[in-house]
This record gives sequence, structure tokens and C-alpha cells, in this order.
Amino acid sequence: MKNVTKMKILKPANEVFEAFIDPSKIGNFWFSSSSERWEQGKTVTLRYDEYDAQLDIEVMEVETNKKIVFQWGDGHIVTITLKELDTSSTIIEVTEEGFNENDDDFINQLIGNKEGWVYVLTCLKGYLEYGVNLRAALVK
Repeated sequence: MKNVTKMKILKPANEVFEAFIDPSKIGNFWFSSSSERWEQGKTVTLRYDEYDAQLDIEVMEVETNKKIVFQWGDGHIVTITLKELDTSSTIIEVTEEGFNENDDDFINQLIGNKEGWVYVLTCLKGYLEYGVNLRAALVK
């Protein structure tokens, strides 16, 4: 089972791509920090200072300005694809796979995951299009 989230960002694909893989940019919309630049085969540590939490991801594939694939959590695979519509807009699609349909909490996991990716992409849009930092403002 997979969850798919899409959003249009009014920036070229290279700027959207760099926001994810550049450690100096990711803290403006998602995690507080990233241990290093995301490259295929690397294990990257992502940190949330606000929650005193961190996790490692395994970067499985990187296609410059087009695709990022990583594994995290309980074997979930995340694929981020970028489709540049023109020189000033990109469709970003995030697909997360690895949900257990037999888990009693399956529906809540899907809803929470979708909510999370919509929030991340909204923060990304705010950062890239308007220069604002919306991250870590969601309250559950």
C-alpha cells in the first residue's frame, strides 16, 4: 500500500531538488538539520530539535533535479519525483510505500502520513515561494 501527495511549487525543479538535498536548506521547511548532502548510498541523519528527536535515512537513489528515493522508519520507501512544467514551476510528488494493510491502526497511519506530507510540502512552498519558515508549527 502506498500514499501519494502532490503539490505545485512555483520554482524550477533544481531549486526544489536542492531544498531537500542541501543541509543548509532543509531546516527552512522540514527537519531542523541534515547531517550531510543527500547522495545515493549515503546514510543521512535528520534531526528535529523541537522534539529532541533524530532518525537516519538511507538514500537509495538520486537523479539530479528529477528524483530522490530513500528508506526510513519501519522499511518505508519514499520516492520524491519532480516534474518541471516550465522554467518557473514544478510538480512535486511524494509517494510513501510500506504500510501494513493488516495493522489494526492502518487507516490512522495513512491519514497521519498524508497529513504529514501535505504539511511538509506546504512548508516547502512557503519557503521557496515566499521566503517564510512555517516548519514545526503544526500542533496535534
